[in-house]
Amino acid sequence: MVRMHVDYQGKLRSEAVHEPSGSRIETDAPADNEGLAERFSPTDLVCAALASCILTTMGIVARRREWRIEGARVDVEKHMTTDPVRRIGRIVARIAMPAGIPEEARAVLVRTANTCPVHRSLHPDVELDIAFDWA
Repeated sequence: MVRMHVDYQGKLRSEAVHEPSGSRIETDAPADNEGLAERFSPTDLVCAALASCILTTMGIVARRREWRIEGARVDVEKHMTTDPVRRIGRIVARIAMPAGIPEEARAVLVRTANTCPVHRSLHPDVELDIAFDWA
């Protein structure tokens, strides 16, 4: 179990604190929903969490097998919908992998990306478009 707390700061801004480390993240409502958009929005963090989870879980697998994936990057896009309610409708993730990834590693890393804990936690109504670019 990990404890966090989130305090509302006013003006549609909140601050989340990760209690074990003291790390802090501020969020704003997005501009299209009455916010200032000066920080990540909560739904932005969902997409960033997916990208980070993909890289972290691939990193765990790669380290165990002595594959080098330093420099891997995920570019992620969030597409909101209002049908039937305002929510994330689609997430597009493009995973750029560094040169030198062994051929036998590719299927393992793709499977790892598609089964990371955040991926598995997202509602099935959220369309996920995840693709790899192998250098």
